[in-house]
Amino acid sequence: MKKINLLFMLCLIAMITRAQDGITICHTPSTEKFALFASNKDFNMAHADPLPYTHQSSVGKMITFKTPDGKDVNGYLLTAKNKTNNWIFVFQEWWGLNDHIKREAEQLFNDLGNVNVLAVDMYDGKVTDKREEAGQLMGAFKQERGNAIVQGAVNYAGKNAKIGTVGWCFGGGQSLQAALTAGKQAVAAVMYYGMPEENVDRLKTLNCDVLNIWPTQDQWINKAVMDKFEANMKAAGKNLTIKAYDADHAFANPSNPKHNKEFTADAHKNTLEFFKARLK
Repeated sequence: MKKINLLFMLCLIAMITRAQDGITICHTPSTEKFALFASNKDFNMAHADPLPYTHQSSVGKMITFKTPDGKDVNGYLLTAKNKTNNWIFVFQEWWGLNDHIKREAEQLFNDLGNVNVLAVDMYDGKVTDKREEAGQLMGAFKQERGNAIVQGAVNYAGKNAKIGTVGWCFGGGQSLQAALTAGKQAVAAVMYYGMPEENVDRLKTLNCDVLNIWPTQDQWINKAVMDKFEANMKAAGKNLTIKAYDADHAFANPSNPKHNKEFTADAHKNTLEFFKARLK
C-alpha cells in the first residue's frame, strides 16, 4: 500500500510540474500533456496577449456543421471559386478561433489557389485575448470532443475530400491529431511548435507525411520532444520533415512581440510547397 501511495504522489507531482522534456511518468496522452502546460506559470508568461486585430473578408464566412453526435460546431470557411476536393483544415492557437487565425486561413487560401480552407473552432465558440483565460480554455479541452469536431469537419468536406491540416501551438498538436482522425483522406499535416503524438501504434495509422516547423529556442516543444517524435515516426514507418529555426515559441504569430518576419515568411513558403506537392 505504501508503494502504491508513493507512486500516486509521484504521478501527481509530475502532472503539475513541467518536466524538461515535456513527458510525465504517468503515461499521459500527448495532447493532455500539452494541456498540463496551461497550469504552468512560465508557460503562461511566455505567451504575451495578442495585439488587437479585426479581420475583414469578402470571401470567408462563419458556418455551423454537425459532429457525429449531432452537436453543433463552428468554423470559418473559405470556398474555392472552382469546385475542388482539396481542403485545408486550420487549427487555432490556445486563444481560440480569433481573427488572427482567420487571417492565416485566408492567406493560405489566397496563396494556395484552388483549395477550400476551413478554420475549425476547437473551443465551441469560446475565444479570449487574455493568457490566463487561454490557459483555462486549453486546460479544459477534451481530446475526445476535439476528435468529434474534426470528424464533423471531415464529414462536411465530404468523402472525396483530400485534406491537409495545419496549426500553431495548441493547434500544432491538433493538426497531427486531425490527420490521424481523417484517416485515408489525410494527405498532408503541418505542425508549428505543437505537441506530437507519442503512441507509435497510433502513428502507424497515419496516412500522410508531416512537416514539423520547430523553433530551437522553444522550452516546451524542445529538442528532447523533437528527438522522440523523429524516432517514433521512423519506428512507425512514416515520413517526417523538420524545418528548424533559431527562434522562440510562437515566432510565426504576427501578434506576438517575439514574431520573426523572416523566419515566418520562410516557414510559410515551406508550408505552401509541402501542401502543393501533395494536393494535386
